[in-house]
Amino acid sequence: MATFRKRAGAWRAEIARNGHRESASFDTKREAIVWATEREAMLNACGWQIMSCDKNVGDLFQRYTKTVSIKKPGHIWEERRINAFCRDNPALAAMPVNRVDASHFAAWRDKRIGEVSNGTVIREMNLFSHCFSIARDEWKWIKESPLSKMRRPKEPLARDRRISDEEIQKLLLVTDYKPGQCPQTMLARVGAAFLFAIETAMRAGEITGLQWVHTFLDRRKVRLLTTKNGDSRDVALSSKASAILNDLKPLKKELGGSVFGLTSAGLDALYRKMRAQACIEDLHFHDTRHEGITRLSKKMDVLDLARMVGIRDLRILMVYYNATAEEIAPLLD
Repeated sequence: MATFRKRAGAWRAEIARNGHRESASFDTKREAIVWATEREAMLNACGWQIMSCDKNVGDLFQRYTKTVSIKKPGHIWEERRINAFCRDNPALAAMPVNRVDASHFAAWRDKRIGEVSNGTVIREMNLFSHCFSIARDEWKWIKESPLSKMRRPKEPLARDRRISDEEIQKLLLVTDYKPGQCPQTMLARVGAAFLFAIETAMRAGEITGLQWVHTFLDRRKVRLLTTKNGDSRDVALSSKASAILNDLKPLKKELGGSVFGLTSAGLDALYRKMRAQACIEDLHFHDTRHEGITRLSKKMDVLDLARMVGIRDLRILMVYYNATAEEIAPLLD
């Protein structure tokens, strides 16, 4: 039988059997009774055979970082999110993995929604859910993931920010990159990367990782060995994209094989700087992918476009296609 006690304005539910104990606190007695009833029913179903595990949530997340996340292209973001979670939520990170439940992560979710966008919360929940799924299915640390039945925040509206020619000129003026000339500074190379992104719809990480050994100007293409979805792909080059790479050719030896000589962190920091100097608001570097895909859609078949930009699901392609009504109207005549 469960017991219920009121302490410091909160109702505490406790269940115990065969030496196994669990407890949780709630704002109302009704919530405490619901939790105890559901938890006892679940434990009765598995015969109260709780897995013995001395690991806590922080241990789980750190093992995931070292053995699972490290093999992914986006492992740096995952490691940062996991480290930030453990730093900012020490009590939850210290909880035994077989004692944590949905109510604990629901409290984290509600607090997090007040700090960042819904999209960020959803991405973090997906990451943590995969951590617990691996712990359940492969490591046998738990029998149930606490995030499996948790309510997700509402999906944010798809971003549809376009980049005007005026904004492009403002940004190029700040970077001092002039098409047809070799970019002499790192900021100028960011300007070249910005134009190249619009021409090819390549992601920032794909651009900074581009090497001359995988660049074939005579065949008007570049080859990407590492992409977000894990597949390699070839990207066709427009005449403008080819011209930008030709501008960078004199720096080939100086930059040690890297086409743009930029890191992802360096590109991000310098882009933010040039955006501020150009007095342009709400323009992310990733918006070049929206702009690039929308422009390329007027020149290519949809399947060729999806293949070139590395999108398998055509529904996702529609997220990036942001043609305006004014652009579509002339096609109707």
